[in-house]
Amino acid sequence: MEYQLAQVNIARMNADIEDPAMSGFAQRLEEINALADFSKGFVWRFKTEEGDDTYLRPFDDTRILFNMSVWETVEDLKNYVYASKHIELLKSKNDWFKKLDEAHLALWWIEKGRIPSVEDALEILELIKTNGPSPKAFTFAKPYPKPNKTLQSPQYNGTAEL
Repeated sequence: MEYQLAQVNIARMNADIEDPAMSGFAQRLEEINALADFSKGFVWRFKTEEGDDTYLRPFDDTRILFNMSVWETVEDLKNYVYASKHIELLKSKNDWFKKLDEAHLALWWIEKGRIPSVEDALEILELIKTNGPSPKAFTFAKPYPKPNKTLQSPQYNGTAEL
């Protein structure tokens, strides 16, 4: 069985996405999403039929942005995040986002070809928030290798159960 890396991250905006205070971020979304789409190891990203993911609000707080994607490896995702123009947004994140006191990023292994659901991502974020990094949900700081056996987890809809 082959595996790919799913990732979810959330961020709390300082203002609504349409607010002029968020324009520096909003104006770069299309560019940064296209950069991801053509990056080495990119497989899929969550988006609406219009091609945008900034209007999904799975939390009560409507200023929390939700992002989810699938990559071939941790290294591929890490290169996109830290070794591409995406780093420019990270360097300016305090201009647009408030620091969250809870887990805001989670990575997990999924069977190749599977597309994670929003519910999967929310469960994985809760798992890492509650238990910290593990083979089921981890971070860049403490990555876990691809599984070497079949993933089976009814609790997490097919995500890692090692």
